[in-house]
Amino acid sequence: MDSEDTLKSKRIRLRIPKDYHQEPVISHLVSDYGLTVNITAAILGANAVGDGWFDLELKGIDTQIQDGLSYLQNLQLEVWDDRKIADW
Repeated sequence: MDSEDTLKSKRIRLRIPKDYHQEPVISHLVSDYGLTVNITAAILGANAVGDGWFDLELKGIDTQIQDGLSYLQNLQLEVWDDRKIADW
């Protein structure tokens, strides 16, 4: 098994603006990119008013994780990764 095929884990914090509440953003990470997504924390206002914040643990091979992160960036969502964990 080559190191590219080794399962990795990456923690991120994701802000999903209210405009995206009807979009299956997290579901796409699973169905389109083959990632396993564990929601470790979440804040979503009553009646989905305002932005949602999600702490996610993404599991997959490097290319799956990078492709999933690119998808989130293409949506122009705010993403903090574990290198900025002190800022959380």
